[in-house]
Amino acid sequence: MSGHNKWSSIKHKKGAADAKRGKVFSRVAKEITLAAREGGGDPNSNARLRSAVSEGRANNMPLDNIERAIKKGTGELEGGPIEELSYEGYAAGGVAVIVHCVSDNRNRTAAEVRSIFTRHSCNMAASGAVARMFQRKARFLVKGAAANEEKLVELLLDKGADVEDVKVADGVAEIMAPAEAFAQVSNALHEGGIPVAESALIMVPLTPTLVSDPSIARQVLRFIELLEDHDDVQQVYSNVDIPDALIEKLAAEPA
Repeated sequence: MSGHNKWSSIKHKKGAADAKRGKVFSRVAKEITLAAREGGGDPNSNARLRSAVSEGRANNMPLDNIERAIKKGTGELEGGPIEELSYEGYAAGGVAVIVHCVSDNRNRTAAEVRSIFTRHSCNMAASGAVARMFQRKARFLVKGAAANEEKLVELLLDKGADVEDVKVADGVAEIMAPAEAFAQVSNALHEGGIPVAESALIMVPLTPTLVSDPSIARQVLRFIELLEDHDDVQQVYSNVDIPDALIEKLAAEPA
C-alpha cells in the first residue's frame, strides 16, 4: 500500500464517520450520474453504472439517493450540467499529483484547486506533464467471504477476463487489470455472483517518489487531505512513497 493510501486508511478510521459518509455519498452520486449519462440507466448493460451502484450499496447509500442520481444522468430528473476535469502538479519534495474532479462550474473549481496548490507552495503543471508518470488501470475490491484469491482467479480465468494481478490482504481482495478490460472484468464478477465493494479506473504511478523526511511527508499528506476534502474532488492520485514506520508516527501525532 502506498504512503498516501495507508495514511488515508488510518485517517478515515480516526475521523468522523458522518463526515466521511457524506463525502462518499457525494462522490458516488456524481459517478452514478456520469455513468448513467454515458451508458444509460440500466446497471445490467452498463458496467460503469453497475460498479458505481455496487459501491453505493456497499457504503449503505440510501436507495433513493442512488435512483435520483441515475435519473439525473438519464435526464428523467433535472440536474445541472456536470463535467469531469483533471489538474496536475507537484507537491513538496517533487511528489507528482493528479486531481480528478467533477464540477458544475469549471471556472470555480479551477480557481479553488489552484488556490490550494498556491497556499501550500505547490506548483500546478500543464496537462500531460504529470499524467505521463502514471498508468491507467482498472481496480476492483472484493470484501468478506468472496475475497478468496484462489476462487477469484479460477472464476476470472473461466470467464476469459484479462486480469494482471489478484491479491488478498486483511480480508480484502484487490483485482488489477488493464483499463480497457474494466467492463470485461466487471461483467465476469457480476456473472459469477461476486459482490464488488469498490471499482474504478485509477492512475498508478510508474515510479514512486520516496519521502522519508517527516516535515516534507507531513506537508504532502496535509496537502492531499485538503484536496480530497474539496467538494468537487473525486480522487487524488500521487506517486508519494512514505515508509510505514513514518506513516504510523505521523498518524500518532495530535491533530
